[in-house]
Amino acid sequence: MVRAHRLLLGVCCAFALLSAALVPLTLPLGWDELVYASRYSPYGPATPFSAPRTRGVPFLIAPVALWSDSVVLLRVWLTLLSTAALYLGFRPWLRAAYRPSVAPVAAALYGGLWITLFYASAAMPNHYTAMGAVGAVGLFLRSRQTPLTYAGVATGIALATLMRPNDGFAIGLPLLLAALLVPAWRERGRVTAVLAGLAAGALPWVVEAYVRFGGVRERLTEASEVQGDLRPLLSFVHHLTVMDGPLLCRPCDNDGIRPVAAEWWLLLCFLVAVGLWALRRDSAVKSGSGPGAHQSLRQPDGPRTPTTALPLLTALAIALPYLLLVPYAAPRFLLPTHALLAPTAALGLLTLLGYARASRPRWAVVVVPGLVLGGHLAVQVLLVHGNATIQGGARGDWTRIAEALERHGVGNGSRSGSDADDPCVLDGNTAVIPLAHVAGCAPGGPAGDPREPDALVLRRAAPPHWARDWPHHAVPGTYASGWVIHVRP
Repeated sequence: MVRAHRLLLGVCCAFALLSAALVPLTLPLGWDELVYASRYSPYGPATPFSAPRTRGVPFLIAPVALWSDSVVLLRVWLTLLSTAALYLGFRPWLRAAYRPSVAPVAAALYGGLWITLFYASAAMPNHYTAMGAVGAVGLFLRSRQTPLTYAGVATGIALATLMRPNDGFAIGLPLLLAALLVPAWRERGRVTAVLAGLAAGALPWVVEAYVRFGGVRERLTEASEVQGDLRPLLSFVHHLTVMDGPLLCRPCDNDGIRPVAAEWWLLLCFLVAVGLWALRRDSAVKSGSGPGAHQSLRQPDGPRTPTTALPLLTALAIALPYLLLVPYAAPRFLLPTHALLAPTAALGLLTLLGYARASRPRWAVVVVPGLVLGGHLAVQVLLVHGNATIQGGARGDWTRIAEALERHGVGNGSRSGSDADDPCVLDGNTAVIPLAHVAGCAPGGPAGDPREPDALVLRRAAPPHWARDWPHHAVPGTYASGWVIHVRP
């Protein structure tokens, strides 16, 4: 176990270094990041904080965002946080898994995904939700619970719920049912830990629901409207199309599936199947009903069948709402699912490597796994680098367009005297929010400033009827985001 622990530390260090190398620490804050960071004056002016958002990410970035507006410093801080979360999330699996080596391999499989690497330095909630989930499940699986273990389970669930309440409850429900239905886990401490974690994580969201939205039901209704009306539908294909980007697919009708980018889904399903087969084979060997195994697995810390099923059921519980209710897709939504499937996939990979060591010819031991894993890592590296480059160009457009707006007299930088006390207003579709923030203006529309806008900012669209007589000033140059700006006289 000592060796596996050292490997886990090495994987976490490699994760931090690889992320910093592939995603520039100078990458401007994205749209969602601006919403979270603008809660603090160094990153002002504040942008609209809609019903679906939570206070988890602002809490994470507070130690830096309270006093500094440095993007580099914020990303360094988040890289350290995400690396620590990766370690704490998979450390319980040194005991919970059938082999201690499963923990570092699982961390490498999850941490090597382009999605995880891209968001390592991002002010976004999903990685922390994933680590809270995988850590809580790993601690929950221990047969011998202590007050420290209970506290760990509650903390993991609270972290996941604070970041994304829907994911937190999707994690807590299977654990709560397991604590009630499985005799070996039927104890008050487990139930209390799960309930305490859910209550602690959901409390800020509930309080804000009554303070800002009039109640829990009202906030849920408004959150559903903001997200495009949550309803029964099938989004499986959409989540396959975003495996190589974009970071948000809304709508996803014009996006296609690139077979190379979907290799992780194929590899994950294959490794999980092999891992489940290895567990069943080992169970048959120990019961005397199957052939001898190449390498026996140790008995995990808990009852065999529930220990095998609980991570998979929890992963499914988190994924189903995104696959069946949300009318758009983003690759980060399924990070908790990838994390919870990673231990079983890691066992499958170790099982295959064990058989490869006993195979002939000997070169197959190195060549075949090397080609598969090397190809997988190469695809992930290309994807994270490509998406970081695209985001760098698109976010850089905001600054360039803000400068063009300022030349047309729109933007707080172009105002002086008494006009500076009356900030400009930009209007258009919802994508105007980050541009308004960069320009120092207020976003117009129902969620923003209700005043008449100084400029109407659209993306490849005609202006509304009330602005069609305005002179059109297209921003010079080519922009990745395809902005068209109509400046009011």
